[in-house]
Amino acid sequence: MSAYKSLFKQTFIYGLATVLPRMISFLLVIVHTKYFDDRELYGELSVVFAYFVIFNVLLTYGMETAFFRFYSNQSKTKQNDVVNTSTWSLIITSVIFLALAFLNLNTISQFLDIKADYLAYVIGILILDVLVVIPFAYMRANKKPVKFAAIKITNVSINFLLNFFFLAWLVQLHSKFEFLEAIYVDDFQISYVFIANLIASLSSLLLVLPFYFKLKLSLNTKLLRQMLNYSWPVLVAGLAFSVNEVFDRILLNYLLPEDNPKEIIGAYSACYKIAVFMMLYVTAFRLGIEPFFFSHSNSKQPEVAYAIITKYFVIFGALILIGVVVFINPIKSIILQKESYYEALAIVPILLIANFCLGIYHNLSVWYKVTDRTKFGAYISTLGAIITLVINFSLIPQIGYMGSAIATLAAYFSMMLISYFYSRKYYPIPFQLKRISLYFCLSVVISAISFYVMPENYIFGISSLLAFMTLIYFNEKNEIKHMLQN
Repeated sequence: MSAYKSLFKQTFIYGLATVLPRMISFLLVIVHTKYFDDRELYGELSVVFAYFVIFNVLLTYGMETAFFRFYSNQSKTKQNDVVNTSTWSLIITSVIFLALAFLNLNTISQFLDIKADYLAYVIGILILDVLVVIPFAYMRANKKPVKFAAIKITNVSINFLLNFFFLAWLVQLHSKFEFLEAIYVDDFQISYVFIANLIASLSSLLLVLPFYFKLKLSLNTKLLRQMLNYSWPVLVAGLAFSVNEVFDRILLNYLLPEDNPKEIIGAYSACYKIAVFMMLYVTAFRLGIEPFFFSHSNSKQPEVAYAIITKYFVIFGALILIGVVVFINPIKSIILQKESYYEALAIVPILLIANFCLGIYHNLSVWYKVTDRTKFGAYISTLGAIITLVINFSLIPQIGYMGSAIATLAAYFSMMLISYFYSRKYYPIPFQLKRISLYFCLSVVISAISFYVMPENYIFGISSLLAFMTLIYFNEKNEIKHMLQN
């Protein structure tokens, strides 16, 4: 059981590294929704960041996951080979992308319908973020979560402080102070956001520079081919995930019947941030669990450990789902600074459940990662992306952003089910299916009733949450005691 303690400890620290930055991101939502002139600006920013996510996946092309696969359980010499090869691969491709992107900046700008100035900032941020991928993966693989967390938190702290300086102080107070007037640019709010991101990303690169000082000028081409062969399905899966996660903003921009779709996208994107509470948990758990999957794949009966971990993931995820939905009104009042953003609040429970399904899918994905069948991850994710696109194209013209939320839920739920059935064939894991299904379904029902049937009924919401926690306690108390004692 010490393995579980180590896992939960790392997950907690990685969770801190994920939750604190995302909590600061919530503060950014507060700043943006308060200081942007209107929802249209926030919608425009959301569309640009949607493209950012897609290009980020392309530029890393699954190399992070390949790093973990080839680094684990290797000799020191082979581990150094993996570090050097993966890092130089990303450096070379990043330099090529940087040159091509700036040579064709105006063409890309017109094609994507993004201002060239915004695109230049995004390219810079992308390159800086790619260059810290392997250093961060190296920290995780060598169980240095505190260092990982410190750099991540520094990044988002700088980003937030600069956003607040530019939008709250500079934009609002420049006329009152001469030194602010000297650096103020009119109608520059979105550019200020990108400049803040650029400086924050540069700070992360500077903090991981010691990693690059130890890097050797060597690239093992045979190993690189093996890593690329492993990573290309991860790339396809990543692109499919990015379609599921952010492509709806791009589609809404083109498919909404309204004259000014970016205003609607602004409300949708702001409410989408509330659903990130579940994504915080999912991401933190994934960061802790991915190295665990690979390092324990050759241990005695790893399937039993995977089954227990999945059950407790569902338990905590169910509690988060109910908790956020029950207290959604005070949460929305804190995060969304203008009531005009409340328009899209109905998407929040749907997206919380969707991200919950995604988290379960990540836990189930162990079967294709440890058996080197990553192509199945690509197949499943691609199917999810197809479902997303089909439903978005079908429903956005009819019911607007609700169609996008439904599409996200349908995609992640389908991926979760398909992965489960394939895992039974290729890597059977003794899941406690009845309890997992009970916790999942009960949390969904309670949340749906609390939001859509009895909104703001705290007597029902809080009593349901307490009853759910009591059920978990009586079902799991013996196992929890056993885990804590060992």
